[in-house]
Amino acid sequence: MSSKEQKYKADALIAADIDAYLETHQHKSMLRFITCGSVDDGKSTLIGRLLYDSKMIFEDQLAALEADSKKVGTQGQNIDFALLVDGLAAEREQGITIDVAYRFFATEKRKFIVADTPGHEQYTRNMVTGASTADLAVLLIDARQGVLTQTRRHSYLAHLVGIKHIVLAVNKMDLVAYEQSRFDQIVADYTSFAKSIGIDAFTAIPISGLAGDNITQSSGNTPWYKGPPLLEYLENVELNVTRDQDKPFRMAVQWVNRPNLDFRGFSGQIATGTAKPGDKVRVVPSGKTSTIKRIVTMHGDLAEAVAGQSVTFTLADEIDCSRGDVLAAADDPPEVADQFEATIVWMAEEPLLPGRSYWLKLGTQTVSAHVQQPKYQVNINNLEHLAIKTLKLNSIGVAEVATDKPIVFEPYAINREMGGFILIDKMSNATIAAGMLHFSLRRAKNVHWQVIDVDRDAHSRLKNQKPFVLWFTGLSGSGKSTIANEVEKRLHIMNRHTFLLDGDNVRHGLNRDLGFTDADRVENIRRIGEVAKLMTDAGLIVLTAFISPFRAERQMVRSMLPEGEFIEVFVETPLAVAEQRDVKGLYKKARAGQLKNFTGIDSPYEEPLNAEIRVNTTEKSAKEAAQYIVDWLFDLNDSH
Repeated sequence: MSSKEQKYKADALIAADIDAYLETHQHKSMLRFITCGSVDDGKSTLIGRLLYDSKMIFEDQLAALEADSKKVGTQGQNIDFALLVDGLAAEREQGITIDVAYRFFATEKRKFIVADTPGHEQYTRNMVTGASTADLAVLLIDARQGVLTQTRRHSYLAHLVGIKHIVLAVNKMDLVAYEQSRFDQIVADYTSFAKSIGIDAFTAIPISGLAGDNITQSSGNTPWYKGPPLLEYLENVELNVTRDQDKPFRMAVQWVNRPNLDFRGFSGQIATGTAKPGDKVRVVPSGKTSTIKRIVTMHGDLAEAVAGQSVTFTLADEIDCSRGDVLAAADDPPEVADQFEATIVWMAEEPLLPGRSYWLKLGTQTVSAHVQQPKYQVNINNLEHLAIKTLKLNSIGVAEVATDKPIVFEPYAINREMGGFILIDKMSNATIAAGMLHFSLRRAKNVHWQVIDVDRDAHSRLKNQKPFVLWFTGLSGSGKSTIANEVEKRLHIMNRHTFLLDGDNVRHGLNRDLGFTDADRVENIRRIGEVAKLMTDAGLIVLTAFISPFRAERQMVRSMLPEGEFIEVFVETPLAVAEQRDVKGLYKKARAGQLKNFTGIDSPYEEPLNAEIRVNTTEKSAKEAAQYIVDWLFDLNDSH
């Protein structure tokens, strides 16, 4: 049926029975797809043609486009369809940032959401954003250019994020005189590459976005092509949700509804599988089981719910279940672990710092996590594995990820909803990476927390003191170690059980393998944080004297300890004063270029924003600063 015939049928139904039309439209399936490919392959033009031919654009836009085409003496087929959807053009004109341009349209058979992503290499992260929720990718190739680097890049990414349906749209066939031999050569070249990255099947269609060949109707210019036009293919391709219904039942709990004592429901969107009243379910990670009592929706109870539906379940038993938990088939639950291997697409200007603590968000679960030094980076032009120490903007690598507590997951290849995650910078709250979990590490399953009867409270009572960490931070030469030593001497005289961890001393043993790059500094502080935490578990008052230049790592150590047990002491000394002192001669070497990555010179120092204690060493001597800190501590103790 042509687009005109479909529109005529729709108009007739609207005139006869508007309620019936709305009911039909409401229950249409939804296909999410992405257009991708190299620069100027015609992605925006193709989407504009789909919108124009299906008459799903606003009438004033259509009239304006047609008027413009008449002014320049063109016919309807030469309208600049890209103006409808080109996100980058809008970005340039409006001075705003548009990651992905999304458009909606519909036919009589199906509704569509299409993501138009930039073709430039620097916008790889944008392509990943659009592809992460897509069922299908339309990969455009300029018939004159053939398979290019960006063709391979976007194919790899589409396959990586789990897109099962790929359409190879060989565009601009009108510019190569609709030659079948050219089309066949491109398909052969792409087939060879696709097999190398694991793409077993794709659908190739010769098109012209500008002229409209094989977009909504079969074209007489390609009599040798016997397949469907693009829109017909999109209308009939199997949706991911169809396959998801055959998988075990999974639903992440987004919120718990309890409007009154007689009703307690668990709401969310079903990721995979089906469920009906009477089914036995398990709450993961707790492992508690119950039976589905009702499936509640705005339109009444359901006899069955399937993947993709948002519903509320009530259970037969009063069991503990909250946001972040997962309701699953009782006899086939997902895994729970805290260490994984994952593929990571880095999306931030600042590179990955292995060991730094980030927020990891997977579905409704949010936990602290850190990424180890990557095992390798993938060169997606030739699939070579490159040895690296970090990930930079648009890099794709494989690394191990550890979370601070176990999370519920499934491998991304099995379940995109429960295997895909994002990393968020704790300081800026910016999304910095997208990831796909492969599997949990064996050590995560073999290592279990051992309950010890003599706990930190017992150690604290024996020493008759409250354990805490005094974290001294400041530039090299600010006086951290000197003041920390003076504070410990005063506490020792007062019969307090203490231990001082000094930056230089620790690097002679525990951290002797670490240098002074940003990544090594992060790992240095992570290790010290873990040691300090163990010492407070032993009931000790711990003093640490480290430059610890980054706020994120100081916050990471703070988060390891109970509330109130991390006391940040900022030894405030201007750079000029610290450099003038230069007790160890380090500033002189740094200025001469003999010492790289030196804090304050060619490596940044981030001053504390809300330190509990600040001491200015240009105003106080080391002994005066130490006494001020001890007085502050005991004033705090008295107030409690």
